[in-house]
Amino acid sequence: MPAALLAELAEAAQAEGARLHLPDQRATDRVLRSTWEAESRNGSDSGRAAESRRWADGPRSSPGFGPGPAAAGPQDALDRLPMRDFGAHRRPSAPPALPCETHSALVLLRTAHDRRADWLRAGQALERVLLVATAGGVRASLLHQALEWTDLRGDLDRVPDGDYRRHTQMVIRLGYGPEGPVSPRRGAAEVIDLGG
Repeated sequence: MPAALLAELAEAAQAEGARLHLPDQRATDRVLRSTWEAESRNGSDSGRAAESRRWADGPRSSPGFGPGPAAAGPQDALDRLPMRDFGAHRRPSAPPALPCETHSALVLLRTAHDRRADWLRAGQALERVLLVATAGGVRASLLHQALEWTDLRGDLDRVPDGDYRRHTQMVIRLGYGPEGPVSPRRGAAEVIDLGG
């Protein structure tokens, strides 16, 4: 990631009252371990799996709620929603990685406090960061898993970041990679009601 683009992303977050922190490699490994641990917990928690399925499938009486079953893709042998295996790189049987950057950038989107106003700030900052990343040709994915577990979120909050503690609102993976499928977009006429 070019330093100029990282600076522009940090400015985008700061414009909304948040901070974008790029941890060093040791701290990045710590963030990835927390993400892997959260993913393991999510995979073995039947209540969370059922919640994910309800969201993905959506109520049959409410078309348009959730992405629908086709978005989840094929299920595993236990009929769980597919999840990224964050520990695959540690196993010799893992398939080879696609050619991308050697180390992807993980950044922590943080706020000074953890109140409702901070959640709003973080959401606005995330939107701005994602737009700047897209304009810069950078792909982004959100690693929310560790934020869903109180103890693991605390681990993220303790990742060193200057002189005082901040609250991690999102972990963002930024990097370059091969072209993937483009999400279909609705035309303006389908989403804007100019009627009367």
